[in-house]
Amino acid sequence: MTALPRTGHAIAADGTRLAYQWRGTGSPLVLLSGQANDHTWWNRTRDDFAGTLTMDYRGTGDSGSPEVPYSTTVFADDVIAILDDLDIPEADVYGTSMGGRVAQWVAAKYPDRVRRLILGCTSPGGEHGIERTNDVRLALARRTSIEAREALQDMMYTPSWRAANPGPYTVLGAHGMLPHAVRGHLVASNTHDAWDALPTITAPTLVLHGDDDVLAPPTNAPLLAERIPDARVRLFAGARHAYFDECRPESSAAVKEFLEDPSHG
Repeated sequence: MTALPRTGHAIAADGTRLAYQWRGTGSPLVLLSGQANDHTWWNRTRDDFAGTLTMDYRGTGDSGSPEVPYSTTVFADDVIAILDDLDIPEADVYGTSMGGRVAQWVAAKYPDRVRRLILGCTSPGGEHGIERTNDVRLALARRTSIEAREALQDMMYTPSWRAANPGPYTVLGAHGMLPHAVRGHLVASNTHDAWDALPTITAPTLVLHGDDDVLAPPTNAPLLAERIPDARVRLFAGARHAYFDECRPESSAAVKEFLEDPSHG
């Protein structure tokens, strides 16, 4: 049976209302979604874990949408505001895509709040990160939104998986975002650069990636693992950006095994 979520709002330092959804029991696994997406990004996978805490980034879902600069560090501060509101002193954090960028800053800025860290299909950003090619950027910027959406679906999932799982897909962008919020999320992701902070991360870290990911090239995975102390990597053969959906049995099992591994204290 799916646990009914405990929903609410926390207040960020600048007064922005931040929507959250807490399912299950015990200390939650914080799940952070990709750029310009809300908590529904995790609809297929959240029930694989005993307790989860999701959120709607500012500018998405039921959160406020202030016209202020957005950044992955601001999003990380928002995560902590929600943990504070719920009186959660420490949590495991799992971020994918832009959520992985946010998770890097949560672990680097607030080391005492993160027990274990999982980074999925993400990048350190900056000059050291390996970015998508111009062909990929052009495919996402096609003239019609229908063409761009189809291109994004193809980058998220393999054709065979899509044929067996026709959707709807909840990883293609949050509905109802205002134009300034869409731009803010794009800027936040594109300006992310945690390279210098990565060696300061103290939480044991697992890096996950599909090896056929063109949105966040898989060569970013070993970069992150080499830069973060006590990090390990797992790649999923043939998987694209949404490996956590397409390889759900394997990827969720890998996360649970990592979280329960007694060798990490």
